[in-house]
Amino acid sequence: MENFCGKRLDGRYEIREIIGVGGMAVVYKAYDNIDDRIVAIKILKDEYLTNEEFKRRFKNESKAIAVLSHPNIVRVYNVSFGDRLQYIVMEYVDGITLKEYIEQQRVIDWKEAVHFAGQILAALQHAHDKGIVHQDIKPQNIMLLHDGTIKVADFGIARFSRTDNDTTSENAIGSVHYISPEQARGEMTDDKADIYSVGVVLYEMITGQLPFQSDSAVSVALMQLQNEPTRPRELVPTLPLGLEQITIRAMQKNPLDRYRSAAEMLMDINEFKRNPSVKFNYSYFVDKEPTRYVADGGISSTAVDSVEAESESETEKKSVNKTTAVMIGAVSGVVVLAIIIIAILSAVGGKKLVVPDFKNLNYYNDIENNSKYKDFQFEKNEVENENFSDGTVIGQTPDANTKVKKGTKITLDVVTNHEKVLLDESILNMTEEQAVAYLRNTLMLLPKVEYESRDDVEAGKIIRTEPAIGTQVPYASNVIVYVSSDKKTVKVPKLENMTVDEAKIALTAVGLDAGKITEVPSEKEKGRVVSQEAEFDSMVPEGTKINFAISNGNKPDVTVTLTVKLLNTQKEGKIIIYVNNEPKIEKDRIFQDNSEKTYQVDGSGADVPYSVVIDGVKVQDGTIDFNSGKITSNLYDALPDVRGKTEQEAKNILSGAKFTNVAVKYSQDASAAPGTVIEQTPASDGTARVATNSAIVIVVAESPAENPSGN
Repeated sequence: MENFCGKRLDGRYEIREIIGVGGMAVVYKAYDNIDDRIVAIKILKDEYLTNEEFKRRFKNESKAIAVLSHPNIVRVYNVSFGDRLQYIVMEYVDGITLKEYIEQQRVIDWKEAVHFAGQILAALQHAHDKGIVHQDIKPQNIMLLHDGTIKVADFGIARFSRTDNDTTSENAIGSVHYISPEQARGEMTDDKADIYSVGVVLYEMITGQLPFQSDSAVSVALMQLQNEPTRPRELVPTLPLGLEQITIRAMQKNPLDRYRSAAEMLMDINEFKRNPSVKFNYSYFVDKEPTRYVADGGISSTAVDSVEAESESETEKKSVNKTTAVMIGAVSGVVVLAIIIIAILSAVGGKKLVVPDFKNLNYYNDIENNSKYKDFQFEKNEVENENFSDGTVIGQTPDANTKVKKGTKITLDVVTNHEKVLLDESILNMTEEQAVAYLRNTLMLLPKVEYESRDDVEAGKIIRTEPAIGTQVPYASNVIVYVSSDKKTVKVPKLENMTVDEAKIALTAVGLDAGKITEVPSEKEKGRVVSQEAEFDSMVPEGTKINFAISNGNKPDVTVTLTVKLLNTQKEGKIIIYVNNEPKIEKDRIFQDNSEKTYQVDGSGADVPYSVVIDGVKVQDGTIDFNSGKITSNLYDALPDVRGKTEQEAKNILSGAKFTNVAVKYSQDASAAPGTVIEQTPASDGTARVATNSAIVIVVAESPAENPSGN
């Protein structure tokens, strides 16, 4: 198994550490240097790259999660399926698995258990509504955050219930302790299989043990088919009857006897949370006879079929009653939730921490990425205040010396005095090409073009901008330019990872055409789309040709470390690094005098020009040889005006400003005091920025007798 720690994927994801190893994949913690966030990357193990079944499961996971968007489901940001590497980029969840928490607590308080179960059911209902059955619900696939939030993960064997009509496999899939009887038999499954698994998870939480245990996986599978679990209240007599009823109903052998949906089970969970003494009008007992329905009085009635055949009116009445109960229970549920969270924090969060005093510290130099403050999360609130330098913290919430739990979010008021430029009305009279050039080259902004179908504005002319015309915006900020189109506008589809043929079909389907197709180095499979010029979901006129790049099968660009040196008079603010005149890196940063920052820059070729711009001012340029890693740099700073100074004073001033390549010439000038500088090249008013390695020539006034060189 190859270890990817320390490597970079697709020139974007910096792999930092292994955070999990599963049967078919390894999960790494990584840094996404484009979106500036920590992510989790699941990489298929090398030995399974040629195994079609594992590759199918791996791709199926990304396909399943891609259509899901729910706060209780781990998000997927990106996928890559090449011959040599297959991975899924996901939301990084800072927490522990529910299995780890169960092992810590042994038996979870029933209030916490129903809180967790409710979130799992909400996530599953969302998935089921999208036609996706998880098929592997177990505590190991459920993440628990410090604030008590649940995240359902690992859709590796999920399937689309509305499209997959064949049986899943001749063999049982899923984890044997949690699979439904129909999964154990290898039969066709639907969302009721997930409900069974939730029942097992709930059983394990409230009793501290699994319903069926054996040294043999085959034996456990047979128990799932044939045996009834011990009633939870026999193991924990203090459990409320209503919770036992919910658990046992979810775990019925016959899918028809279970809850009809995750939403229905969630309704009972919520009703139980409102009134823990509730007794539902169903109850299952455990014996060796077939499962039967028992009425409230405990008298055996007809088989479960009679329950399923209850009248429509009675069903509707129950549904209305449950909905009303859920609404009434909202207020009391808050109290229960508070108790649950307090209990979770006591177990997971550990002891309270004292909030330090962050005021007057520099956010970027003293706080950001400082391991000293790793137990806190920070939210930066940018404020303008000319009395403080950029990056200074002038306020915080909570206040210093407040006791808080680990992982608490600390909001810091950080001074940001970026210079701004005006989006003036002249932009409205420009064409698209003129506006983009003006915004990028004159105002030093980052334009993005969107199109709108408009009859009242000439095609190709600017309709508006976002932020609006008349707004003051910081240098290097993003500006959307809306351009009038006389054609219908359509959304650009996401082409990434498609083949050329697939991309052409996707474009044609929405009324667009394929434009220029270029090949670029990439770790993606040869022929797969790597990038597209028109952004995904942007609006363009119908018939527009969309240019895109595909992988040539070669490795991506080489990464070099570029050191940006900040000099005495350089400004603080947003930094943009251009490589071959294209912006490669854009970040908000605060710089201190005479400090250095390093950046990872990707590219290829030799003698590639680069430049560094801070708040619209070039501070460094040079060339990069990506083949050898050699970088030549020129630093730029304000050239002092030394006219009127003595020769020695001028040399000292220039040297102090890092201009050390100084030549002296002498010239007779009766109007100037001997020994004073009467001219300098390049000329400067004290603000002109010049490369510090430039030759600076100063001309000193003299009398003929004083000329030491005899010239």
